[in-house]
Amino acid sequence: MFVIYILFLDDVDVFTIVRQEVKLNKLKNEKRELVDKYENTSQTLEQLDNIESLERYAREKKMFKRDDEDIFVIVEEN
Repeated sequence: MFVIYILFLDDVDVFTIVRQEVKLNKLKNEKRELVDKYENTSQTLEQLDNIESLERYAREKKMFKRDDEDIFVIVEEN
């Protein structure tokens, strides 16, 4: 009787523990992804301190151009 109470009827039963473990693993994965994004963003910000890197970033990532330039984007279709 006591075992049944502990396993199924208590506030901290087996199902609750399993659900909490799944939730914890999901949160750990999200944390890992956010830390990776943060590190990438920090590296990008450090690179943008240099004016040449800033111009290269703006051209490559944000498709900025000078007034006297034309930009052609080539996209391969599968």
